[in-house]
Amino acid sequence: MALTTDFASVDPGTGTAETKTDYSRYRIVPARHPGRIAGTIFAALVISVILYSTFTNPRWGWNVFAEWFFAEPVLVGLGRTLLLTALAAVSGSILGTALALARVSKSPLLASLSWGYIWLLRSIPMIVLLLVLNNLGYLYETISIGVPFTDKVLFDYPTTQLLTPFAAAFLGLTLNQSAFFAEIVRGGILSVDQGQLEAAAALGLSRRRQAFRIVLPQAMRSILPTGFNEIIGLAKSTSMVYVLALPELFYTVQVIYRRNLEVIPLLMVATVWYLVIMTVLSIAQHYIERYFSKGAVRNPTPLPFQAYFQRLRRASTVVSTKAGIGSLGSQKNPADWRAKGGAVRIHGISKSFGTLKVLDNIELNLPASSVTAIIGPSGSGKSTLLRAINHLERVDSGFISVDGELVGYTQKGDVLYELKEKDILRRRTDIGMVFQNFNLFPHLTVLENLIEAPIQVRGLSRDEAIAFAHELLARVGLSDKIDAYPRQLSGGQQQRVAIARALALRPKVLLFDEPTSALDPELVGEVLDVIKELARTGTTLVIVTHEIGFAREVADTVVFMEGGHIIETGSPVQVFNDARHPRTRAFLAKVL
Repeated sequence: MALTTDFASVDPGTGTAETKTDYSRYRIVPARHPGRIAGTIFAALVISVILYSTFTNPRWGWNVFAEWFFAEPVLVGLGRTLLLTALAAVSGSILGTALALARVSKSPLLASLSWGYIWLLRSIPMIVLLLVLNNLGYLYETISIGVPFTDKVLFDYPTTQLLTPFAAAFLGLTLNQSAFFAEIVRGGILSVDQGQLEAAAALGLSRRRQAFRIVLPQAMRSILPTGFNEIIGLAKSTSMVYVLALPELFYTVQVIYRRNLEVIPLLMVATVWYLVIMTVLSIAQHYIERYFSKGAVRNPTPLPFQAYFQRLRRASTVVSTKAGIGSLGSQKNPADWRAKGGAVRIHGISKSFGTLKVLDNIELNLPASSVTAIIGPSGSGKSTLLRAINHLERVDSGFISVDGELVGYTQKGDVLYELKEKDILRRRTDIGMVFQNFNLFPHLTVLENLIEAPIQVRGLSRDEAIAFAHELLARVGLSDKIDAYPRQLSGGQQQRVAIARALALRPKVLLFDEPTSALDPELVGEVLDVIKELARTGTTLVIVTHEIGFAREVADTVVFMEGGHIIETGSPVQVFNDARHPRTRAFLAKVL
């Protein structure tokens, strides 16, 4: 005999039976918010009173306002205001960006010069600066340009004729704007994660490309709100050029109301035109901020015509892919899309951070096409060693070579010459790196992340780079994510894209810095599967990992580090089953 019980009608808290009720026929009464209603009524009353008082009081002189709003003198003054604002905003922004880059440069003298300029110009009131420039002819009668230490003069002109009131106003607004804008840009640059710079450097991108393609577009998210405040302030600051008797909008209005004594209506003319200018700038700010926020929001609201332009871009991408697939897409053998592995030799390197020595006389030979797993406790120097191999971390002593070619130096006879940054970047392209925090460029799509370095560093055409990117994404199982932004991907997908990005340069050596440490446990497997596939392609792999089982499976050599020293090196069987050093045995006993 079977006993069945219906628990659907039993209250889980009391265990008593409860009759089922159909609530679909009930009427729902929304919650009341009397406070909101009272606030809305109050705000409506205030707005109504202000509008009634403004438009019914004859002393506002709306007929005079209408007479002068589109008058020719006002429009001429408005045009001069707009011209000064546009010229000073563009020139001040360009000069301010240059000053910000100078301030964060590694040249102490250039950084000091930039700091001094910013300190001086931010200290001088705008009106004082304008008056000084307008009277510059008193200090310097002529402006001359000639050949130094000779009597040859190339240019000689009276200062008062060269520095007209308009020129003085433009120069003064530019100098003042650039000083404030420089600090805004510098703040934006400092807000970009350091990992973005390291990722760009690891791909071999030039310093200029790092600044203008990677750093500044991301910094714009911080720069734009404050920057547009400065531009709006600049538009209003043009009213200060009245001290130069330059008839811009406010000066023109002053001249008119001094003649007809209609002060309030004429001031309202200026006020409304300023409101129009601010409204246009605010709309422009919204759209520009949306443009530079690419990749910052998982589901952004599309802008007008955005879907249409995306379809056009997608169609051109398909055509480019088909055109380039013949040369690259036909390669089916994984070994064909990998460069031949390079041998890595580490010659007694040491590295200290202050008094802390993180690497101490490291000696290591990694054969070409080998797979090396570096294990050890946190703080043992594993990641620093990895970063030293591709010269992201400059060592204090010792040398590293790939296929007999020194990293960071060039040899001429018995003398080693340290390479300049651009040459280091060029050599670094043979040593790819995958970071534990991915360090994908968030403002670029998956495709753009993959093709940036091959085009800029390897010199591939865009069609070739796109075709190869499609091939790589197919290898890591992400062909359908080519137009996605990193923020729209899971952690495992981001790491697989990071691996594909490193592979896009066809490096001889590929470095992995704890590639699964930032992932959820369920995502670890998909990344490890990709690395296992790479281990069979003949590329030299160096992997810092805490995944002992993974290291046992894929590595040819296991290196155990502690305290900046290599304690033990050997095959996985030897290290994991018969470790010679007691510290290695103690470590493995805790993690196995």
